[in-house]
Amino acid sequence: MSVNRVVRTAFLSGLVMTSLVAFVAAIWGALVSDLPGVWGALVGASIALGLLGLTPLSILWGFRLGKGDVLSPGFFASVLGTWLIKFVVFLAAVFWLGDQGWLDRTVLFLTIVAALLVLSLIHISEPTRLLSIS
Repeated sequence: MSVNRVVRTAFLSGLVMTSLVAFVAAIWGALVSDLPGVWGALVGASIALGLLGLTPLSILWGFRLGKGDVLSPGFFASVLGTWLIKFVVFLAAVFWLGDQGWLDRTVLFLTIVAALLVLSLIHISEPTRLLSIS
């Protein structure tokens, strides 16, 4: 199986799971704090999708930079550099969005955490699922 196919499958599973988390979180946000809760859930799910989507892309870029060798410095630079950028963007977004009055910051934070945990738990519980797709 090619790296492109694994990366595409990982991104699509992230998209589906993040969409489901966004739907549930938007309903929960509406019940908890009306429209700001819905906005918090949708923005949180968007941030989570961005964070989740960059991981498979960084692996794809790393394979290209390292010419298929996962032990090359290019692969490590791509993956670790993307993780560092994701961390900085996450902190900047959370601090900036935490002061906005048009969304509920608790719903925002819990949606981000829920989306990341759900997808991580799915990939941990079925690690070979991505590789066994025919």
